[in-house]
Amino acid sequence: MKLLVLTILLAIIISLASGLWFLARDDQGSTRVLTALKVRVALSAILVSFLVFGYFQGWITPNVG
Repeated sequence: MKLLVLTILLAIIISLASGLWFLARDDQGSTRVLTALKVRVALSAILVSFLVFGYFQGWITPNVG
């Protein structure tokens, strides 16, 4: 469970970094920045959906002290 969440978070960070790289280096007509944004938004939605689903299935429990 933790490994999957960390993997998705790492992919989101890589997508963020690639979007910044494309924004700084590409020509004006390039669509690679938009593609990196789409990937990052999709990964974030998948992560949130997975966390909510895992909570309702009982895989993830709150850490109440």
